[in-house]
Amino acid sequence: MNKFISVFFALLVVFMVHVSASAQKPNDGSEVIGRWDLTITIDDEQLENLGLFRHGLMSTAGFPGWLEVTKSGFSTLVGRYVGYEGSARPIAEVHYDPQEQKYHFTIPPQWMDIEDLYFEFTVNDGKLSGHQMLKGNKLKWTGVRAPSLTREEPPIWGNPKNLIDKNMSSWIIPDNNQFRIEDGVLVNKGVGGNLITKEKFDDFKLSVEFRYPEGSNSGIYLRGRYELQIVDSMSVSDISIGGIYGFIEPAFYAGAKAGEWQSFEITLVGRHFTLVHNGLEVISNRPIPGITGGSLNSNEGEPGPLMIQGDHGAVEFRKFVITPSVN
Repeated sequence: MNKFISVFFALLVVFMVHVSASAQKPNDGSEVIGRWDLTITIDDEQLENLGLFRHGLMSTAGFPGWLEVTKSGFSTLVGRYVGYEGSARPIAEVHYDPQEQKYHFTIPPQWMDIEDLYFEFTVNDGKLSGHQMLKGNKLKWTGVRAPSLTREEPPIWGNPKNLIDKNMSSWIIPDNNQFRIEDGVLVNKGVGGNLITKEKFDDFKLSVEFRYPEGSNSGIYLRGRYELQIVDSMSVSDISIGGIYGFIEPAFYAGAKAGEWQSFEITLVGRHFTLVHNGLEVISNRPIPGITGGSLNSNEGEPGPLMIQGDHGAVEFRKFVITPSVN
């Protein structure tokens, strides 16, 4: 009996050591792999320290962000990150600390002249919670899994709505507004606030005609979250004309010269985006991975407004007609 008890306790010790050792090993990353919609908390003092500002209808609670984590090979976690501004930036490696049970990664700055950005976070109950360091400021953030936005049924289209009238009645006018109606054309001549529709939309078709002067830069934010580039460019990339900023580039160049009228025929159903540029389909039913820099919020599962970028350069619209879905 004593021998049996000794063997039992020996096996029990081995089992407990194994369990303890297993608890210290890095997990397989499954709890964090995927796409996440982030909310980055920042107060007015931190805004001033960083030289940033709140724009449009952006929540005073924080700025939107986006994180994607994937696995490279058998065990290395990599990813992409979108923050306050700029495009999706690659993450060389997302590290896991088994002692602290925390993840962390570092990325270089993009447009800002600052040190590398450090991020640290944990996963609890299927949500992320962490902070990032930016110019000595500790910014807390949270994350929830991004929705798939899969549609079980095709959209049923409603009636078209013209969003240009002499009173700009469809739009929320910003304090530093530079948009005007001139001879039936919506005109932005200088650098000012972004123009946002009063109404929010889910799935829709949007027909616009626009032009811009040489060297100008603007864009349309679909649901206030995905920037479609309007920019004087002669190349094909995800930051040139017709691209979803930092994510999707047109199949080929279909732009016109600066000063000439151009057209976009846009369809957004769930995440899937189609663009006909000047009569040519340049993007065909491509899924948009996540929000782009400068978005109003990261609430991807909700309807959102259209937003015309007014804080970069001049642009004109002589047509802006939306056809929303009714299902």
